[in-house]
Amino acid sequence: MGTQDVLAWVESPLQLLGAAEWAADHRITIPVAGRLTAQISETADELVSRGARFRDLEPYLGIPWSLLARHGHWLVGDGFSGQFRLAASVLRPHRISFLDDGALALAYADTLLGRRPYARPSIAERGLTTVAAPFAAEMVRRRAAARRVEIFTAFDLGEDRLDALSDRGFGIRRHDFAWTRASAPAAPELGSRIVLGSARPVDGRMPLAGYLAWVREVTAGDAVYLPHRRETPEQLSAVAATPGLRIRETRLPVELVLAGAREPLDIHTLPSSTTTTIPLVLAGTGSRLHTRVLRGATGVVSA
Repeated sequence: MGTQDVLAWVESPLQLLGAAEWAADHRITIPVAGRLTAQISETADELVSRGARFRDLEPYLGIPWSLLARHGHWLVGDGFSGQFRLAASVLRPHRISFLDDGALALAYADTLLGRRPYARPSIAERGLTTVAAPFAAEMVRRRAAARRVEIFTAFDLGEDRLDALSDRGFGIRRHDFAWTRASAPAAPELGSRIVLGSARPVDGRMPLAGYLAWVREVTAGDAVYLPHRRETPEQLSAVAATPGLRIRETRLPVELVLAGAREPLDIHTLPSSTTTTIPLVLAGTGSRLHTRVLRGATGVVSA
């Protein structure tokens, strides 16, 4: 086994999309270990059909120990993952590239800088994940000091973070979904007004009644609703009662669904990683993204 052998280890469709962008950017064909879920499988099939540089897509449950042990360079979708912390502490990979796991990219960058605890924001952690955290953090920082850690991100980490990470040896590589846009077929006919679904009610971060009120407001009598992958059937049933709203289930990341748009879209969303990803995916189309600022939450309204 060569220490530069690459393996993408992903746990969500967005992480898998990041792996496709990384492979295209580095012009390398890579094997993928993907968590065994229907959504990752469907996203993988779609990416492969678009020409993603993947080979040997291996589904797994838990930690793919044997695959990780055979590869010295890990592309990691979720640096906060307890499974990653444990595997990294035990196997100590030679090189690591961190992919985006949504807007947690910013919190993880602060974690790598020691500015916040090695813990997922707003989650009370306990058990083995907390025990492994300091060992994983130290391993990552040692690899960074040897110039063997890269952060591959679509997010603007800010000059302060970039300077601090660079001083500690972390490499930063920005991407703008260039491969996603270049490989996209024409987007499906969805109309010009799109509402992006959210899992905020599912996660207890917003009352369902308030969410439904927002959906009714932004639907404005005619819109297509793209569900979030973690919405429950009960939430979708409630959303479906909105007059003039048509639900379109694609079971793919919204970035893949919209990347082929040629005409301007009017897109409404609650604060999420889409505030960053969708403007990049739709660059040059004249589309407008409206993000509702929630009381007690962060977000921006962009046009």
